[in-house]
Amino acid sequence: MNIDAYLQRINYGGSREPSAQTLRDLQIAHLQSVPFENLSIHAGEPIVLNDEALFKKIVEKRRGGFCYEVNGLFAALLRGLGFEVSMLAAGVAKNSRSDGKTPLIVSDLTENDFGPIFDHMTLMVKLTERWLADVGFGDSFLEPLLIDERGEQFQDDQAFKIVELGDDLVLLRRNVGEEWTAQYRFNLEPHEYVDYEEMSRYHQTSPQSHFTRAPLCSLPTENGRITLSDTKLITTSDSSPIRNEQSLSEEQYEEVLREKFGIVMK
Repeated sequence: MNIDAYLQRINYGGSREPSAQTLRDLQIAHLQSVPFENLSIHAGEPIVLNDEALFKKIVEKRRGGFCYEVNGLFAALLRGLGFEVSMLAAGVAKNSRSDGKTPLIVSDLTENDFGPIFDHMTLMVKLTERWLADVGFGDSFLEPLLIDERGEQFQDDQAFKIVELGDDLVLLRRNVGEEWTAQYRFNLEPHEYVDYEEMSRYHQTSPQSHFTRAPLCSLPTENGRITLSDTKLITTSDSSPIRNEQSLSEEQYEEVLREKFGIVMK
Protein backbone atom coordinates (compact mmCIF):
# COMPACT_ATOMS: atom_id res chain seq x y z
CA MET A 1 0.00 0.00 0.00
CA ASN A 2 1.15 3.52 -0.80
CA ILE A 3 0.76 5.03 2.66
CA ASP A 4 1.85 8.50 1.51
CA ALA A 5 -0.91 8.58 -1.11
CA TYR A 6 -3.49 7.39 1.43
CA LEU A 7 -2.50 10.03 3.97
CA GLN A 8 -2.63 12.69 1.27
CA ARG A 9 -6.13 11.47 0.36
CA ILE A 10 -7.33 12.13 3.91
CA ASN A 11 -5.39 15.40 4.23
CA TYR A 12 -3.30 14.04 7.08
CA GLY A 13 0.16 15.40 7.83
CA GLY A 14 0.52 14.51 11.49
CA SER A 15 2.47 11.92 13.44
CA ARG A 16 2.74 8.36 12.13
CA GLU A 17 3.76 6.94 15.49
CA PRO A 18 1.25 4.22 16.51
CA SER A 19 -0.30 5.96 19.53
CA ALA A 20 -3.76 6.80 20.82
CA GLN A 21 -3.37 10.41 19.68
CA THR A 22 -2.34 9.35 16.18
CA LEU A 23 -5.30 6.97 15.99
CA ARG A 24 -7.63 9.77 17.05
CA ASP A 25 -6.22 12.21 14.50
CA LEU A 26 -6.34 9.64 11.71
CA GLN A 27 -9.96 8.71 12.39
CA ILE A 28 -11.08 12.34 12.41
CA ALA A 29 -9.14 13.09 9.22
CA HIS A 30 -10.61 10.02 7.52
CA LEU A 31 -14.18 10.83 8.51
CA GLN A 32 -13.86 14.41 7.29
CA SER A 33 -12.32 13.42 3.94
CA VAL A 34 -13.81 10.09 2.83
CA PRO A 35 -17.60 10.10 2.45
CA PHE A 36 -19.86 7.43 3.81
CA GLU A 37 -21.63 6.52 0.56
CA ASN A 38 -23.42 3.76 -1.34
CA LEU A 39 -23.18 5.21 -4.85
CA SER A 40 -21.56 2.10 -6.33
CA ILE A 41 -24.68 0.09 -5.53
CA HIS A 42 -26.89 2.48 -7.51
CA ALA A 43 -24.38 2.86 -10.34
CA GLY A 44 -24.10 -0.91 -10.83
CA GLU A 45 -20.43 -0.93 -9.85
CA PRO A 46 -19.22 -4.18 -8.24
CA ILE A 47 -17.88 -3.83 -4.70
CA VAL A 48 -14.77 -5.95 -4.21
CA LEU A 49 -13.55 -6.50 -0.65
CA ASN A 50 -9.78 -6.57 -0.82
CA ASP A 51 -7.16 -3.95 -0.05
CA GLU A 52 -6.01 -3.48 -3.65
CA ALA A 53 -9.49 -2.86 -5.07
CA LEU A 54 -10.50 -0.61 -2.19
CA PHE A 55 -7.29 1.43 -2.43
CA LYS A 56 -7.95 2.03 -6.11
CA LYS A 57 -11.52 3.14 -5.41
CA ILE A 58 -11.07 5.23 -2.27
CA VAL A 59 -7.57 6.65 -2.72
CA GLU A 60 -6.93 6.73 -6.46
CA LYS A 61 -10.50 7.49 -7.59
CA ARG A 62 -11.22 9.62 -4.50
CA ARG A 63 -14.45 7.86 -3.65
CA GLY A 64 -16.00 6.80 -0.37
CA GLY A 65 -17.86 3.64 0.54
CA PHE A 66 -19.95 1.82 3.10
CA CYS A 67 -18.63 0.12 6.22
CA TYR A 68 -16.93 -2.94 4.71
CA GLU A 69 -15.01 -0.71 2.31
CA VAL A 70 -13.93 2.27 4.38
CA ASN A 71 -13.28 0.38 7.61
CA GLY A 72 -11.56 -2.43 5.73
CA LEU A 73 -9.14 -0.07 4.03
CA PHE A 74 -8.69 2.04 7.17
CA ALA A 75 -7.62 -1.15 8.95
CA ALA A 76 -5.02 -1.74 6.23
CA LEU A 77 -3.70 1.80 6.64
CA LEU A 78 -3.42 1.40 10.39
CA ARG A 79 -1.58 -1.89 10.02
CA GLY A 80 0.80 -0.26 7.56
CA LEU A 81 1.59 2.34 10.21
CA GLY A 82 2.32 -0.30 12.84
CA PHE A 83 -1.00 -0.55 14.67
CA GLU A 84 -2.45 -3.90 15.76
CA VAL A 85 -5.93 -3.98 14.24
CA SER A 86 -8.79 -6.50 14.15
CA MET A 87 -11.89 -6.36 11.97
CA LEU A 88 -14.95 -6.91 14.17
CA ALA A 89 -18.47 -7.98 13.24
CA ALA A 90 -21.46 -5.96 14.42
CA GLY A 91 -25.25 -6.03 14.19
CA VAL A 92 -26.92 -2.65 13.72
CA ALA A 93 -29.80 -1.69 16.02
CA LYS A 94 -33.07 -2.04 14.16
CA ASN A 95 -34.42 1.26 12.81
CA SER A 96 -30.93 2.70 13.20
CA ARG A 97 -28.41 3.28 10.45
CA SER A 98 -26.83 6.53 9.41
CA ASP A 99 -28.80 8.78 11.79
CA GLY A 100 -28.06 6.76 14.94
CA LYS A 101 -31.67 7.00 16.14
CA THR A 102 -33.74 4.09 17.39
CA PRO A 103 -36.88 3.82 19.56
CA LEU A 104 -35.42 0.97 21.61
CA ILE A 105 -35.37 1.26 25.40
CA VAL A 106 -31.83 0.38 26.45
CA SER A 107 -32.79 -1.53 29.58
CA ASP A 108 -34.96 -3.85 27.47
CA LEU A 109 -32.42 -4.59 24.74
CA THR A 110 -32.05 -8.17 23.55
CA GLU A 111 -30.11 -9.74 20.68
CA ASN A 112 -33.34 -9.70 18.65
CA ASP A 113 -33.23 -5.90 18.59
CA PHE A 114 -30.20 -5.97 16.29
CA GLY A 115 -29.53 -7.04 12.74
CA PRO A 116 -27.27 -9.96 11.73
CA ILE A 117 -23.84 -9.84 13.36
CA PHE A 118 -22.04 -9.24 10.02
CA ASP A 119 -24.39 -6.35 9.21
CA HIS A 120 -21.57 -3.92 9.99
CA MET A 121 -17.79 -3.95 10.18
CA THR A 122 -16.10 -2.02 12.97
CA LEU A 123 -12.49 -2.13 14.23
CA MET A 124 -10.55 -2.85 17.40
CA VAL A 125 -7.12 -1.26 17.75
CA LYS A 126 -4.84 -2.57 20.50
CA LEU A 127 -2.39 -0.18 22.09
CA THR A 128 -1.84 0.05 25.83
CA GLU A 129 -5.65 0.01 25.90
CA ARG A 130 -8.20 -1.40 23.46
CA TRP A 131 -9.94 1.13 21.23
CA LEU A 132 -13.07 0.95 19.09
CA ALA A 133 -12.40 2.73 15.79
CA ASP A 134 -15.01 3.25 13.07
CA VAL A 135 -15.02 5.38 9.92
CA GLY A 136 -17.98 3.60 8.32
CA PHE A 137 -21.16 4.15 10.32
CA GLY A 138 -22.25 7.55 9.12
CA ASP A 139 -23.28 9.88 11.94
CA SER A 140 -21.59 8.40 15.01
CA PHE A 141 -18.52 8.92 17.21
CA LEU A 142 -15.78 11.09 15.68
CA GLU A 143 -13.02 9.92 18.01
CA PRO A 144 -12.15 6.31 18.92
CA LEU A 145 -13.74 4.96 22.09
CA LEU A 146 -12.22 2.89 24.88
CA ILE A 147 -13.68 -0.60 24.59
CA ASP A 148 -13.12 -1.55 28.23
CA GLU A 149 -14.53 1.67 29.71
CA ARG A 150 -18.08 1.25 31.03
CA GLY A 151 -18.69 4.87 31.97
CA GLU A 152 -19.78 7.68 29.66
CA GLN A 153 -17.28 8.88 27.06
CA PHE A 154 -17.99 12.45 26.02
CA GLN A 155 -17.41 14.01 22.61
CA ASP A 156 -18.66 17.60 22.28
CA ASP A 157 -22.40 17.56 23.06
CA GLN A 158 -22.72 13.78 22.77
CA ALA A 159 -21.95 10.93 25.11
CA PHE A 160 -21.19 7.32 24.22
CA LYS A 161 -21.19 4.23 26.38
CA ILE A 162 -20.25 0.59 25.80
CA VAL A 163 -22.31 -1.88 27.82
CA GLU A 164 -22.46 -5.66 28.03
CA LEU A 165 -25.25 -7.72 26.49
CA GLY A 166 -24.63 -11.40 27.13
CA ASP A 167 -21.33 -12.26 25.47
CA ASP A 168 -21.50 -9.16 23.26
CA LEU A 169 -20.99 -5.45 23.73
CA VAL A 170 -23.41 -2.69 22.72
CA LEU A 171 -22.49 0.82 21.64
CA LEU A 172 -24.89 3.42 23.03
CA ARG A 173 -25.19 7.08 22.13
CA ARG A 174 -26.90 10.01 23.82
CA ASN A 175 -27.26 13.63 22.78
CA VAL A 176 -27.54 16.23 25.52
CA GLY A 177 -31.07 16.20 26.93
CA GLU A 178 -32.03 12.95 25.19
CA GLU A 179 -32.29 9.30 26.15
CA TRP A 180 -29.67 6.65 25.39
CA THR A 181 -30.10 4.88 22.05
CA ALA A 182 -28.37 1.77 20.72
CA GLN A 183 -26.19 1.98 17.61
CA TYR A 184 -24.84 -1.55 17.27
CA ARG A 185 -23.80 -4.69 19.15
CA PHE A 186 -20.45 -6.32 18.49
CA ASN A 187 -18.00 -8.88 19.81
CA LEU A 188 -14.22 -8.98 19.87
CA GLU A 189 -13.64 -11.99 17.62
CA PRO A 190 -11.35 -11.01 14.71
CA HIS A 191 -12.51 -11.57 11.14
CA GLU A 192 -11.33 -11.30 7.52
CA TYR A 193 -12.95 -9.79 4.43
CA VAL A 194 -14.37 -13.14 3.36
CA ASP A 195 -16.52 -13.28 6.49
CA TYR A 196 -18.41 -10.15 5.44
CA GLU A 197 -19.01 -11.08 1.80
CA GLU A 198 -22.47 -12.61 2.27
CA MET A 199 -23.85 -9.55 4.05
CA SER A 200 -22.06 -7.27 1.62
CA ARG A 201 -23.89 -8.98 -1.26
CA TYR A 202 -27.15 -8.69 0.66
CA HIS A 203 -26.72 -4.94 1.11
CA GLN A 204 -25.87 -4.54 -2.57
CA THR A 205 -28.85 -6.51 -3.89
CA SER A 206 -31.70 -6.95 -1.41
CA PRO A 207 -34.68 -4.58 -1.59
CA GLN A 208 -34.84 -4.98 2.19
CA SER A 209 -31.43 -3.38 2.61
CA HIS A 210 -31.19 0.25 3.64
CA PHE A 211 -28.51 0.74 1.00
CA THR A 212 -30.56 -0.28 -2.06
CA ARG A 213 -33.39 2.16 -1.37
CA ALA A 214 -31.72 5.41 -2.44
CA PRO A 215 -28.27 6.85 -3.15
CA LEU A 216 -26.59 8.25 -0.05
CA CYS A 217 -23.44 10.32 0.46
CA SER A 218 -22.55 11.95 3.78
CA LEU A 219 -19.69 13.81 5.46
CA PRO A 220 -19.28 15.51 8.83
CA THR A 221 -18.35 19.19 8.70
CA GLU A 222 -16.66 21.41 11.27
CA ASN A 223 -20.03 22.22 12.83
CA GLY A 224 -22.47 19.64 11.53
CA ARG A 225 -23.02 17.31 8.59
CA ILE A 226 -23.89 17.44 4.89
CA THR A 227 -25.78 14.58 3.29
CA LEU A 228 -27.05 13.78 -0.18
CA SER A 229 -30.03 11.46 0.24
CA ASP A 230 -31.51 10.52 -3.11
CA THR A 231 -31.93 13.96 -4.77
CA LYS A 232 -32.04 16.00 -1.56
CA LEU A 233 -29.19 17.94 0.00
CA ILE A 234 -29.55 17.88 3.78
CA THR A 235 -27.51 20.21 5.96
CA THR A 236 -27.45 20.05 9.75
CA SER A 237 -25.62 22.12 12.33
CA ASP A 238 -24.48 21.18 15.82
CA SER A 239 -25.63 24.60 17.04
CA SER A 240 -29.18 24.40 15.65
CA PRO A 241 -31.94 21.79 15.65
CA ILE A 242 -33.07 23.00 12.23
CA ARG A 243 -32.57 20.54 9.38
CA ASN A 244 -32.23 22.27 6.02
CA GLU A 245 -33.34 20.32 2.94
CA GLN A 246 -33.02 21.28 -0.72
CA SER A 247 -34.29 19.29 -3.70
CA LEU A 248 -31.75 19.13 -6.50
CA SER A 249 -31.94 18.79 -10.24
CA GLU A 250 -29.70 16.21 -11.91
CA GLU A 251 -27.21 18.94 -12.82
CA GLN A 252 -27.23 20.37 -9.30
CA TYR A 253 -26.82 16.87 -7.84
CA GLU A 254 -23.67 16.22 -9.86
CA GLU A 255 -22.33 19.67 -8.93
CA VAL A 256 -22.90 19.12 -5.20
CA LEU A 257 -21.38 15.66 -5.41
CA ARG A 258 -18.29 17.17 -7.03
CA GLU A 259 -17.98 20.39 -5.01
CA LYS A 260 -19.02 19.16 -1.55
CA PHE A 261 -17.80 15.55 -1.62
CA GLY A 262 -15.07 15.57 -4.26
CA ILE A 263 -16.76 12.77 -6.19
CA VAL A 264 -17.14 12.54 -9.96
CA MET A 265 -19.05 9.44 -11.01
CA LYS A 266 -17.81 7.94 -14.29
